[in-house]
Amino acid sequence: MSQRLDRVNELLRREISAVVQKDYEWHGKLVTVSDVETTQDLKEAKVWVSVLGGAAAAVIEKLNHDHGAIQTKIMKRVVLKSTPVLSFHCDTSAERGVGIVNLLQEVDKLPKAPEPEA
Repeated sequence: MSQRLDRVNELLRREISAVVQKDYEWHGKLVTVSDVETTQDLKEAKVWVSVLGGAAAAVIEKLNHDHGAIQTKIMKRVVLKSTPVLSFHCDTSAERGVGIVNLLQEVDKLPKAPEPEA
């Protein structure tokens, strides 16, 4: 991936995150924008959102429903030749990470083979 595309992705991630945090009320849920993947031609962008403390489906549905308004706000804050069309997706990497840590803790509790004598 090019450095320019990386910079655009990071800029979009920060600005989308600011809009999502400032303009929406999530009622006890923690919603964070974890990553943005923009196509090479900057026409489309996948926005990966993590939701802790509740069902992610409703949050993703609301964001996808309001993607036009979010794009308009981003367009005013970020100057690009064309603002990418945003599509929001659920990022479950935090949940998977917690699951892996829990599995590793369970494996650590299992009986171990005796140490070989020297």
